[in-house]
Amino acid sequence: MHKILEARPKPTLDLDSLDSDTTGAATGSAADAIEGTALIFWDPKNPGQKLDAIDTDQITPAADCVSESLDAIDQKWKEGAFRYLMPDFRERVHRGENFLIAGDRFAIGSSREMSPAGLKAIGEEAGHELVVVCGRNMGDIFRRNSFNLGLQVVQCPEAVADAQDGDRFRFEPSGRTLTNVTQNKSYEPTPLTAKEDEIRKSGGIFHVGRSEFADSVRRKPELVWPNERQARRMTTTEQIIWAHRVDKDARLEPGATLRVYADLLPASDGTAPFAIHTFNQITRDQIYPRQAAVASDHFVFTGREADDKQTEIGRDFARAQSMEKPYFANAGDGIFHFYFPEQGLVLPGQFIPGADSHSRAYGAYGAVGIGVGSTTLGFGWSTGYVYFTLAKARRVVFAGQLQPWVGGKDIVLRLLEKWGAKQSQGMSVEFVDVNQQLPIAYRNTIANMMAEGEAQNGIFAQDEVTTRWYQEKGMGELLYPQVVPGIEAQYEIDETLELTEIVPMIAKPYSPGNAFPAEEVAKERITFDKAYIGSCTNGSYTDLLQAALVIEAGKAKGISKAATDFVIFPGSGGVKKQIEDPESRLGGQSIADVFRSVGGVIRHSWCGPCFGQGEDALEAGQRAITSFNRNWQNRMGLGGEGYLASPIVVASSALAGYMAPPSELGIEWQPDRFEP
Repeated sequence: MHKILEARPKPTLDLDSLDSDTTGAATGSAADAIEGTALIFWDPKNPGQKLDAIDTDQITPAADCVSESLDAIDQKWKEGAFRYLMPDFRERVHRGENFLIAGDRFAIGSSREMSPAGLKAIGEEAGHELVVVCGRNMGDIFRRNSFNLGLQVVQCPEAVADAQDGDRFRFEPSGRTLTNVTQNKSYEPTPLTAKEDEIRKSGGIFHVGRSEFADSVRRKPELVWPNERQARRMTTTEQIIWAHRVDKDARLEPGATLRVYADLLPASDGTAPFAIHTFNQITRDQIYPRQAAVASDHFVFTGREADDKQTEIGRDFARAQSMEKPYFANAGDGIFHFYFPEQGLVLPGQFIPGADSHSRAYGAYGAVGIGVGSTTLGFGWSTGYVYFTLAKARRVVFAGQLQPWVGGKDIVLRLLEKWGAKQSQGMSVEFVDVNQQLPIAYRNTIANMMAEGEAQNGIFAQDEVTTRWYQEKGMGELLYPQVVPGIEAQYEIDETLELTEIVPMIAKPYSPGNAFPAEEVAKERITFDKAYIGSCTNGSYTDLLQAALVIEAGKAKGISKAATDFVIFPGSGGVKKQIEDPESRLGGQSIADVFRSVGGVIRHSWCGPCFGQGEDALEAGQRAITSFNRNWQNRMGLGGEGYLASPIVVASSALAGYMAPPSELGIEWQPDRFEP
């Protein structure tokens, strides 16, 4: 069973002579004042307001996330910065507009460290530092990535509100004072934790990693779980973090930054190159990467030479570091949020920082899964731990009985719709399935989409549903003690979502929270060009079986053909093989054959279509209904339009020819037939 291991030195490492490297500390971050002109992102729909919710897909479009070699790692990132949102961004920074001003929730979404790295590199090539000034609740991964890289980020809603085109600004890195020189106003930004400020002032994570490397190699990882008295006041997340603390005397409270051992540090082919670069900079190839896993799931199957070169970087690294399955997954093995749990690398009680925002999915299995950037991951590969700032806690209790045709996607879309523009407010979310009626497939969808909910993580504490899932996979003896929320745990927000009131949902562009009851949407007769089922959100055997059952029921109603392109992306290669086997609930047919019987096509397991890559990317003017997790503007392809729904609703829509739940086809709910 996968465990946290001590550092494994290579023959080139002399432990007796290994000392911490304290050379090369950067001082520029805390030295001269930075001056420049405002570059404001205005909201085109609300004149006079700054643009909120600029996601990392807008900062660095997917096609510009590619690195063809470690020697030119940031070239495409610079070229693509705000390619569609502000095409002349790079030119404007070069002429002195180096104070980027945006609204609330800046840089939400993906873990792509290409975004802060590209912005910083543009400032450097122009000969001056870039400063990001934004409002509240910015993307936590981008924020952490920025400190790691030495990019100045300032959260100050008052400064954002006051800023006007042409305003001159000054930023004092030492005290982090921001001044609007034109308006003669000074501001005190949202403070950083002491450790965040230390990392920022040191010049970034490379230096911190070098200074801590020697001690980390000598230190033997130790986990100490809280006793019953201590655990009474802790959430599930807090207990897991408490046990994984490197410094056992470190205080654990919201806002505290501490070192935390990682059980697994997974990357994709998209995020691995920069993590490899970080690992090489810190360790100088003196140890094997710690707790590392890499899956080739993002830039495979595109047929583009540049993408192949990027994927080869991770493959070469795996060979050089003796990483084999299941710690290295080839193209088609699976999307890592499905593949690694299948392989027994994800277990209850673990702490898993993954270089992908949807690493939050591991909360479905009772683990703390968070999204981090590539530099944090490379630092973790080097030391065995990462720096982690605990967020405030929020609890969502799922009460009542699950309704017909309702799955995990409907639940999370309703939750995001309920949360509104503020979403989770960056909190750590504890889910309580009161009646233990949500299978792991549903929990995966909900925890996974805490990325879209802008939560630090979302977790279902290990219960009978969790334990049974592992037992069915032959993993009855789990690694850590069962962790449940303490009866005196405190939550900043405590809410209940009544499952009895939830119906099948469809999210319209351009937000997963822009969700409506599917029966209401059906009245609009919204047609589409593509129907896609799968992804890391809804690519499990359970998801695909439920969709196939709807198709069979539709065929019984005389609907024998999907109305348009109908494509299925299994979550892993294992699921792809499994859906070819006879299924008793389909009368001995396989799930794959049922899909094919109405014109469905089974693709490889990979992430590309979800973020506009490969042959199934949407073209300008095309519309798709999908079981994916994001429907932001240009997400599934430049000029394309994505709608989100459950596999059940996507299947019924594919048969209807317009977006609709199964009830629209006259299919009656039969619990013994359709329940998971």
